[in-house]
Amino acid sequence: MSVESRVVPALGELCRRGIVQAPMAGGVSRPELAGAVSDAGGLGFLAAGYKTADGMYEEIKQLRALTSKPFGVNLFLPQPAADPAALDLYRQQLASESAWYETPIDERQDAHGTDDGYEAKLALLVDDPVPVVSFTFGCPSRDELDALAHVRTYTVVTVTTPEEAQAAEWAGADAVCVQGIEAGGHQGTHKDDPQTDGSGGIGLLALVTQVRETVQLPVIAAGGLMRGAQIAAVRAAGADAAQLGTAFLACPESGAHAMHKQALKNPLFVRTELTRAFSGRPARGLVNRFMREHGPYAPSAYPEVHYMTAGLRRAAARVGDAQGMALWAGQGHRLARDLPAGRLVQVLGAEADSAWTEMALRRSTS
Repeated sequence: MSVESRVVPALGELCRRGIVQAPMAGGVSRPELAGAVSDAGGLGFLAAGYKTADGMYEEIKQLRALTSKPFGVNLFLPQPAADPAALDLYRQQLASESAWYETPIDERQDAHGTDDGYEAKLALLVDDPVPVVSFTFGCPSRDELDALAHVRTYTVVTVTTPEEAQAAEWAGADAVCVQGIEAGGHQGTHKDDPQTDGSGGIGLLALVTQVRETVQLPVIAAGGLMRGAQIAAVRAAGADAAQLGTAFLACPESGAHAMHKQALKNPLFVRTELTRAFSGRPARGLVNRFMREHGPYAPSAYPEVHYMTAGLRRAAARVGDAQGMALWAGQGHRLARDLPAGRLVQVLGAEADSAWTEMALRRSTS
């Protein structure tokens, strides 16, 4: 199937307000959150990461019962297997955490696999299509993207460089989600370089401009966006829509732990950094004890490290210890607002419109 023959809706048809709720794995992007965003004119997203194919489908059914508006589902691409020796060493280094929380570390290196049930999830989404499917941690094949286009599903590939955007265009994606270094949670790089810590990424405005001049695809900008004026700024830079994650984290419909929501504005958690400590892949979160102690030597081993630390993170949450939790957050986390998701979409849209009007007035009076 050629790119020209792909018959899918336009991005504007799927996301009237140009506001996308980022898919946040680990239970944050619940159907209630995605449904509220979509009903308000944004594009709500479910995160299929860490779920089984059946678990993903159950959430899709729940979301369909909540809204008739377009929504999306995000998939993680399969990852290469990690070095067993590196995993064994990290497990030994986490022994003190296991003793402190009285929780065993997951010893089953291969029990969860590294493909996240990708093929089963993709087959289900082709068999029972949803409006939008996005991909993180890599780029699907042309055959996979064409299969989704055949059922009129709009496809988005997360990219962090112009080169990754070009690969997505060549593969036949309908759009790219351009993720700046400011973004909370995992960096969606197509390959994790174990020789780096991920901190050499590109800022969002610079990246949007570079990608816009590299590919002809619609651009969804993501990374640190918390206010409507920022949405207007990335639109002015060439983005067709804006994706926000941390901004929706504090909403009552979000499935984030209460301590995670509270930490966004807690003066004890001022900075964010990228770390592999919790998952084995660079991800931005609020700096806490676990990150400081284990980040410097955490291996590039995703998703094995994610499952290795899962029990420790759950134990920390049970005892109310935010210092042992993965507090994913973007650089704009202090600007989070505890608003219902639908109301937040409306506020962000009004702020963006106001910013556009103000810019127009400035141009007319200059």
